[in-house]
Amino acid sequence: MAFVTRQFARSMASSSSATGPSASAKKILIKHVTVIGGGLMGAGVSQVAATTGHTVVLVDQSDEILAKSKKGIEESIRRVAKKKFADNPQAGDDLVKKTMANISFSTDAASVVHSTDLVIEAIVENLKLKNELFQRLDKFAAEHTIFASNTSSLQITELANSTTRQDRFGGLHFFNPVPMMKLVEVIKTPMTSQKTFESLTDFSKALGKNPVSCKDSPGFIVNRLLVPYLMEAIRMLERGEASKEDIDTAMKLGAGYPMGPFELLDYVGLDTTKFIVDGWHEMDSKNPLFQPTQVLNKLVQEKKFGRKTGEGFYKYK
Repeated sequence: MAFVTRQFARSMASSSSATGPSASAKKILIKHVTVIGGGLMGAGVSQVAATTGHTVVLVDQSDEILAKSKKGIEESIRRVAKKKFADNPQAGDDLVKKTMANISFSTDAASVVHSTDLVIEAIVENLKLKNELFQRLDKFAAEHTIFASNTSSLQITELANSTTRQDRFGGLHFFNPVPMMKLVEVIKTPMTSQKTFESLTDFSKALGKNPVSCKDSPGFIVNRLLVPYLMEAIRMLERGEASKEDIDTAMKLGAGYPMGPFELLDYVGLDTTKFIVDGWHEMDSKNPLFQPTQVLNKLVQEKKFGRKTGEGFYKYK
């Protein structure tokens, strides 16, 4: 499940440049990537893309945020290099230098998207802010540029409709931590051209990931199955059928899961889970899988989001 990143909203001047559907005529080889959002997901995507030889520009709203992102990326690469080149420290240092040389940082998206092949959005899960961002960048990006969102819960079609390049718009849903997780969900809307879909799939493979295809449905594949499972675990607790400890133990030992549902909820963030469920419930209020729960609502109201706040279903020191 992807994590929510920092809010990114930057006002930019409008441009009269137009884009058209002709750009979808042929598949493009993605070499230059612009990532919008310097949080965990955006930094992770930037790191993986740079490590695999892509030229990357990471964009966020302040130099302070970008400095933190840069530090986190370099530290992450050093950990990877140390493990990969345990017997050859020089090779590890070379990997770090080469990767960091492929990444540049900017607070001005308008000045960098004109020369990029792919824009990947990884900002806060807010439909209004995402639409405003894509609408503005649509005016500056080149005709061939593909737009993609890393959203874990919003509909890609709604985001694509904020632009004039619906045929060059898709979803690239990465999983946290991006450098470690091999899966990428490639989402195709009814308007996404086959060539755009193929370009996004090829790009995912070039990153060393395993892409899977999914239509633009709520939660795509993983979250559509995972979130209802997590919610049913909460309902089981609410009904008094088992304790959270026993439910976690049962799923780890009986189903072979690395984490129980309540451990996973705390890891993901209860606020994040509630945000997803509330959005789905608004879209389809009669679906029993999308019904909210009192226990989750109460914990979120009390600001007990899980590991990041020190308490959720469990307490953390």
